[in-house]
Amino acid sequence: MATSNEQPQFIVSPAREDENRNNHVRDRLIDTIETEQIVVSEKKSWKNFFSYMGPGFLVSIAYIDPGNFETDLQAGAQFKYELLWIILVASCAALIIQSMAANLGVVTGKHLAEHCRFEYSKVPNFILWILAEIAIVACDIPEVIGTAFALNMLFNIPVWAGVLLTGLSTLVLLALQQYGVRKLEFLITFLVLTIAACFLAELGYAKPQGSEVMRGLFVPQLKGEGATGLAISLLGAMVMPHNLFLHSALVLSRKIPRSASGIKEACRFYLIESGFALAVAFLINVSVIAVSGAVCSSSTLNPEDQKSCQDLDLNEASFLLKNVLGNWSSKLFGIALLASGQSSTITGTYAGQYVMQGFLDLRMEPWLRNLLTRCLAIVPSLVVALIGGSSGAGELIIIASMILSFELPFALIPLLKFTSSKAKMGVHANSFMLSAVTWMIGSLIMVINIYFIASSFIKLLIHSKLKLVAAIFCGILGFLGLLIYLSAIAYLVIRKNRESSQLLALTRREDQQIPREDIVNMQLPQRRTNADGIE
Repeated sequence: MATSNEQPQFIVSPAREDENRNNHVRDRLIDTIETEQIVVSEKKSWKNFFSYMGPGFLVSIAYIDPGNFETDLQAGAQFKYELLWIILVASCAALIIQSMAANLGVVTGKHLAEHCRFEYSKVPNFILWILAEIAIVACDIPEVIGTAFALNMLFNIPVWAGVLLTGLSTLVLLALQQYGVRKLEFLITFLVLTIAACFLAELGYAKPQGSEVMRGLFVPQLKGEGATGLAISLLGAMVMPHNLFLHSALVLSRKIPRSASGIKEACRFYLIESGFALAVAFLINVSVIAVSGAVCSSSTLNPEDQKSCQDLDLNEASFLLKNVLGNWSSKLFGIALLASGQSSTITGTYAGQYVMQGFLDLRMEPWLRNLLTRCLAIVPSLVVALIGGSSGAGELIIIASMILSFELPFALIPLLKFTSSKAKMGVHANSFMLSAVTWMIGSLIMVINIYFIASSFIKLLIHSKLKLVAAIFCGILGFLGLLIYLSAIAYLVIRKNRESSQLLALTRREDQQIPREDIVNMQLPQRRTNADGIE
C-alpha cells in the first residue's frame, strides 16, 4: 500500500485536476457511497490471489459459449483433429490479449470503452460504440439458439419455443444479482467446471486416439474446402471483441493498493487467474472437437449418422451422440449446453452495460439492458428457426461467429495502442517484445479476415445467377465495402494517441483514490448511505 511519502505513479496536471473536480459527480467519492468492492489486503502475500479470482472465469464463459460448441462440432466433424492447432493458437493469443485488457483497467482505473470515449472524437467514438453493440448482439445469438437446442435435447421443447423461453434468463440474472458479485463469480466458476466435467465424461465415451489429437494440436494445416472459413469461425468464436471491454471493467470491482508493488501484484495475479480459467476453456474446446472428430470418423456409423456429420449443428449433435455413444452422452451434452447458454447471459449483459456506460456515459438498468439485447438477438433467431429449422439456426451461429471475428480489430487495435502508451500506462506499458507479438497476432487476424471476405465474395459472384451488369454492380459495392473496412482499420492504426490525457492521474495514493463505484453499482444493487450528499 502506498505510504504518505510515496509518490503517485503519474503526475497530475493542474488543468486536469480542475477538470476532475468538476467531474466529481461522475466519479463518486468513497465517503458518500458504501460500495461492495472486494478489498485486497495491503500485505504482499500469495493469499491475495484468492481475492483476485473471479473475473477470469466470467470472461472464460465467452470462450465456451454455444457459438464455440457449434464451430467446434463442425470442425471435428469435417476435419477431424486437423483444426485443433487453431484452438491452441487462439487460446494463447486470448491469454495475452485478455491480460492486457485487465492491466488497462488495473493501472488506469478506467475500462476500454471509457478510454475510447476520452481518446476519439464524437463520430469515431459513436461508430466504435455501434460496432461494439453489434458484436454483443452477435454474441447473444448463439446463446439464444444454444439454449433453445439444449431445452429441445433435455425436454423435447421445439426450437422456436425454446428461443422465446430464453427471454426468461433476464429474470434469472435479476435473481442472481442480489446475492453479491462474489457469489455470482462462484456460480459462474461452478458452471464452467460443470461444463468441463460433462465433456471429460464425453471423452470417456468417445475414446479419441491420443496421438492424432496431439498431432492436430501441434501440426498446423488447412486442407480441404471450407477449412479457412471454419478456421476464421473458430478464431472469431475464441477471441471476442466484447470480452476486451468486459475484462477491463470487471477488474475494477477489486479495491487494490495503489502503490507500485500493489499494481504490479494485481497485474501478475490477474494474469495467473486468467491463465487458469482460459486453460479450462481450452480443454473444453479441445474435448468438443475430439469427441466430434472421433464420433464422425467411426467406422460403425450408419448412413443416417454419416449424413448428420456432413452438416453437424448443436441439435444434430445430440441425436448423433445418442445413436453412437448412448443416451447418457446426449444428456451430458444437453446439460453442458444449457449451462453454457445461461451463464453467457450474465457476461453479455455486463459487457453491454460497460460498453454503453463507457462510450456514451449512459447507464441503463441491468434488466432493461438485458431485455433490449435479448430482444435484438431473439428476433433474427426466431425468424431463422421458424423458416430454416435447426439447420438454419446452426448456420446463423456460424455467421454470428464470423461477424465477431471481423469486428475484433475495432476493439483490439485501441487496446493495443492504449496499453502501449506510456502516457496512459506509465511503467506498466507494454514492452517492445509484447507489442510486437500482439501486433503480429492482430495483423494475422486482419489478413485472414480480408482474404476470406474477398475470396468468398468473388466465389459468390461467380456462382450466382445474376446478369453481368448486376454482378458488376455488386462487385463494385463489395469492393467499396472492403475499402471502407480497410480504411477504418488504417485510421485506428495510424492515428496518434493524444499527448495530454485526462487519464494521467488515475493511479493515486490510497488516501486520494477515487474508487469505481459506478462499475460496482452496475453489477450489484448498492446500499446508499448518503446518496443525497453528492453535489
